[in-house]
Amino acid sequence: MSPDDLVVTPVGLRFGGRVYPCTRGRGGVTDHKAEGDGATPRGSHRIVGMLYRPDRIAPPAPWAVPIRTGDLWSDDPRAADYNLQVRAPYPHSHETLRRADPMYDLILITDWNWPRAEPGRGSAIFVHQWRRPGYPTAGCIGLRRDHLHAIAGRIAPGTRLIVL
Repeated sequence: MSPDDLVVTPVGLRFGGRVYPCTRGRGGVTDHKAEGDGATPRGSHRIVGMLYRPDRIAPPAPWAVPIRTGDLWSDDPRAADYNLQVRAPYPHSHETLRRADPMYDLILITDWNWPRAEPGRGSAIFVHQWRRPGYPTAGCIGLRRDHLHAIAGRIAPGTRLIVL
């Protein structure tokens, strides 16, 4: 591990010599991730994308991609584009990326079960803004807004997210 890795520990997310409070999945950390289990997958993952709401924030990094109206994320294991970003209208189960709340104003996308997803193994392990301190996610990593923005400006594609 290096100081450039994002390391999720029981006490927080370690990065750049600091520990940031974070939340994990309501199902805990698991070695056997499944769609809908609410767990965060243990292991080493890579940051493969960054999405942001251009109507709410400035681009946090030059490689960040704006979230547009109609951007979705497929979470239907039966769909051919399972665990990929898709566009509305979309007939399968999905998450809306352009939310009314600020939780997805900035999203770091991991390579969990991506780009060729194994059906049922889980989708959309993001690093995003938490709802509030201590409130678990559906499997993602949640951070305080200012911490997420500070980290996003200092990472690059391929940065490792290590969940212990």
